[in-house]
Amino acid sequence: MTFADCLDFLIGPFVEFGFMRRALAGCLALSLSAPPLGVFLMLRRMSLMSEAMSHAILPGAAAGFLVAGLSLPAMTLGGLVAGLAVALAAGLVTRSTVLKEDASLAAFYLISLAGGVFLVSLRGSQVDLLHILFGTVLALDDDALTLLGGISSLTLIALALLYRPLVIECVDPLFLRTVSRAGGPVHSAFLALVVVNLVGGFQALGTLLAVGLMLLPAITARFWAADLSGLIPVAMLVSMLSSVTGLLVSYHAGIRLPTGPAIVLAAGALYLVSMLVGPRGGLIHRLVRRRHLEA
Repeated sequence: MTFADCLDFLIGPFVEFGFMRRALAGCLALSLSAPPLGVFLMLRRMSLMSEAMSHAILPGAAAGFLVAGLSLPAMTLGGLVAGLAVALAAGLVTRSTVLKEDASLAAFYLISLAGGVFLVSLRGSQVDLLHILFGTVLALDDDALTLLGGISSLTLIALALLYRPLVIECVDPLFLRTVSRAGGPVHSAFLALVVVNLVGGFQALGTLLAVGLMLLPAITARFWAADLSGLIPVAMLVSMLSSVTGLLVSYHAGIRLPTGPAIVLAAGALYLVSMLVGPRGGLIHRLVRRRHLEA
């Protein structure tokens, strides 16, 4: 294969087709905002919370679909309202009962998931349900790109403002509560950012896969960087690389390969490779180091 062939393989689809450029722009915007949130979720041991929240937005999106069909504003508003309602309800239950936050979130997300599937089944078809669950990354229009760009900008600005209290809360939440009353508002703002990004992500990857670009790059970055100054940029880079790889694999694959799952599978492949060869606790690194110490 010549250099020109390689160049055409990598860039040709994005030069030739507008839908590929739109898909790339949407995924890159999501890659700038979702992975940093995933890093904080991982550090706070709340990784599975994002999975629960991705299911929690389903009934809102389904309600928007029932009211206005496949309307971006209606489904986005519905998903946002449902996600924030579940986050607030889970927080209220946690503070008012003996349940821990993970248990209350699990209960609400299961109810939400079942309710969302039920709502879609009332009037939609299996195709409509699959559209909501897995998204249509190759069909992003101007409105969807504007939404993803706005969410990405909002998230980066909010993280810049909340960075210090978020880091303190990750290290020692009791200390933050002792010296400041910002702990509660910061936690609520952080959950709201997670919900907003999942709602934006479901436009491109669907409710079930949006969490893939939030968590997998963040977990992968753990094998390459030791602190936040390295974890966040590495997670962004992994997410961008996964997006480009997934789009190209889906485009060039001989078989019909859905683009959203291809992107998440690319992120999964990078995670597996990092788990093996990553210099920060990767499997091979740990084995070589152990033999060195034994010698």
